[in-house]
Amino acid sequence: MKKLILTLLFGVFLVTSAFAKPVFVYFSATGTTEKMAKGAAEAMGADIFQIQPAQQYVKADLNWHDKNSRTTIECNDPKSRPEIGNKIDISAYDTVILCYPIWWGKAARIMYTFVESQDWNGKQLITLCTSGSSGLGQSGIELAKLAKGADYLGGKDFTRKGGDEIKKFIEGLLK
Repeated sequence: MKKLILTLLFGVFLVTSAFAKPVFVYFSATGTTEKMAKGAAEAMGADIFQIQPAQQYVKADLNWHDKNSRTTIECNDPKSRPEIGNKIDISAYDTVILCYPIWWGKAARIMYTFVESQDWNGKQLITLCTSGSSGLGQSGIELAKLAKGADYLGGKDFTRKGGDEIKKFIEGLLK
């Protein structure tokens, strides 16, 4: 009887692992990245978490014309790591899809904070961004370097794309 129960439990574990859902983790200051991430997560039937900064970004913080705006200062300092105000646990997921805005040609610095706070061993990493003009650039590769132990599958700019297009892209990477 014990063998049967253990066999059944092991079988359930294998089936659950084989069909593990990916998770989307996003940061959005204006709503653009949020819309993209939520649409993609819904299309894939995936879980989703929002990175919430400890200090919310206001319109003045996002003024890229102002050399003294919060985001300009953060983006010009490679060591800047804005504090996250909520806890996100990705330990139950094998595939993590990071969604973020591009600021000054790089991922928003809070994404660096998030990536450095997680255990990436054995995980697959995909990066998706939104951008006014820069595109993905090297942001995915930079985040992947910080995600020690992760297998970086790739990334893409999905500023003006829908959830089904993102789903197709991700499924292509996961094959």
